[in-house]
Amino acid sequence: MPLPLDLKGQPGERVLRQLVAALLYEGVIDARQSVDGGLTRFQWTLGGRSYRCSGSVGPFGRIRPMAGSIEVEDGGIWGEVSTAQFVSALPGTGMARGKLLGEMTQTIGFSEWNDRHIAPRQRRSMSFSALEGALDEGHPYHPCYKARTGFSEADHAAYGPETGNVFQLVWLLVARKHLRHALPEEEAIFWKTELGDETWIHLQTMQAQLGLSAEDFGLVPLHPWQWRNLAETLGDGWISAGEAHCLGPAGDRYTATQSVRSLLNQDRPLAASIKLPLNMINTSSRRTLEPHSVCTAPVLSRWIAGIVEGDPLFRDRYPLTVLQEYAGIIADADGPLAGQIGAIWRQNAQATLSPGEALIPFNALMMVEADGRPFAGDWIQRFGLMAWMNRLIEISVLPVWHLLVHHGIAVEAHGQNMLLVHRDGWPVRLILRDFHDSMEFCPAFLREPAKAPDFLSLNPLYRQAEPDQYYWTDNLDSLRELVMDTLFVYNLTEISHLLDHCYDLPEQRFWQRVESLLSSYAVEHEAMERQAQLGHDRPHILTESLMTRKLFALKPEYHHTVPNALAADQLQRRRKP
Repeated sequence: MPLPLDLKGQPGERVLRQLVAALLYEGVIDARQSVDGGLTRFQWTLGGRSYRCSGSVGPFGRIRPMAGSIEVEDGGIWGEVSTAQFVSALPGTGMARGKLLGEMTQTIGFSEWNDRHIAPRQRRSMSFSALEGALDEGHPYHPCYKARTGFSEADHAAYGPETGNVFQLVWLLVARKHLRHALPEEEAIFWKTELGDETWIHLQTMQAQLGLSAEDFGLVPLHPWQWRNLAETLGDGWISAGEAHCLGPAGDRYTATQSVRSLLNQDRPLAASIKLPLNMINTSSRRTLEPHSVCTAPVLSRWIAGIVEGDPLFRDRYPLTVLQEYAGIIADADGPLAGQIGAIWRQNAQATLSPGEALIPFNALMMVEADGRPFAGDWIQRFGLMAWMNRLIEISVLPVWHLLVHHGIAVEAHGQNMLLVHRDGWPVRLILRDFHDSMEFCPAFLREPAKAPDFLSLNPLYRQAEPDQYYWTDNLDSLRELVMDTLFVYNLTEISHLLDHCYDLPEQRFWQRVESLLSSYAVEHEAMERQAQLGHDRPHILTESLMTRKLFALKPEYHHTVPNALAADQLQRRRKP
């Protein structure tokens, strides 16, 4: 059940192809390009050897090599590329290359495990919870989309989303001097609500048997893999000092979502989801929790949700639901365990549905199913390609754009953070999630700056922070980049590519429709000046360089310049006969 260009049962080919695509796109390798028979041919030298591939250059300059086209020259003969040899010749440190190769190898291994152990499934008919696990394709751009460093095959089977296995959380009692909370109500009421009476009484009983008072110790849940990963460290530290006690597994059973560390409650399907840190690297980052963000998350959520609830356009014209991260707990926020023990609770998406509505992760729309047709193939057939596509663009783009242009808030709207609400396949509403480390604003560009949180009072770290260090920036380009990167460059380009690949719909028509919507939005709301300040239609824009960061890792972010599919002059030229 692959992305459009994937070869069934050949994850190694996909991983190498995504690596080459990213390196070409970000300019890490400098290739000569030529056009032949409608294909773009790329040729470059690396480590004294010549390489080549064929493919296409799509919107925003996205490079898409054809499956099986990557070759290396050896003695005048072009043949198969060794991934290990290719990676060894890349720039960067030996340590960085070794980590990259290890993560790619693990990605291939886990993908092959899935092929051997998980039979093709009828995903179109799955519930939202089941679909979250069954979307096993991973990141469509990054080659380390299933790295999960530290996971064994047994861990992959037990805790990977693909298998749908259930597990309980492990509970710690931690000395309160190590804890910070941001809870929506008194702590005992919170725990009773979240855990249910039976589990709450069970944990209280265990705490009483240990002779530990609620004034001195507080509860923290851990992912069972994280507990095993930290058991020795905690045993030699807090536990031996009497500052932490493990109560073992208890309570409801959870399954992993496609992000692995965010979990869905299987015993109470409408209960909150919970996000827990994992000391593993997947795609481009370690999946712990930013300590400062955990207790800030509820404040951010209330702010954004209040803006959405207070603007009738988000109800009538640009329907949007925000899943609030309403509670957070972090342990040792400033110490050696920072980011490794904590939790964020998030509202349940299914609990927001009205009768007749259904829900899917947005990135399901990028996929081709086992029958060779797109996940949305039945819907497209029912409503018609252009009608369905136009509606999808309206529902997915305009709420995010209105939040940015009118209210001045940029969110990270990538395929996993967006959920699509539909009625029998007809898009009706967008749901956004995961704000605690993926939103940004410019104080001078906010529509209602007085309603913004008082960040200086939330965390001492914010008081001496520079712009772009946390949530605020003084550069509007940063807002545009966050939205256009996640929503356009690395998200909707996958949808436009699928429609081109499966229905021969030229991608430029998709992006003409996006541009037309944004232009009409600005005129209708007299927002031409604010929209122009963002520079969304400049000929070239910056986008994040994920692989460059992986190889060099000297800065928090790297960027490269790409042609803008929404540039006014380019779109005008395309419209000419």
